[in-house]
Amino acid sequence: MAGKFELYTDRSGEYRFRLKAGNGQVIATSEGYSSKSAAENGIESVRTNAPDAEVVEV
Repeated sequence: MAGKFELYTDRSGEYRFRLKAGNGQVIATSEGYSSKSAAENGIESVRTNAPDAEVVEV
């Protein structure tokens, strides 16, 4: 099963998304966004940038 993004509204009314692995485990969560379209843009940014993201140990 492939992973999925879940888009939801939090208790304060902000839009957020979380990325879940195929087994249902949450592997990433977003900041709060003031609009649904901004949250959808955040999802698209993760889709675009994550494949080439560098791993940096801090």
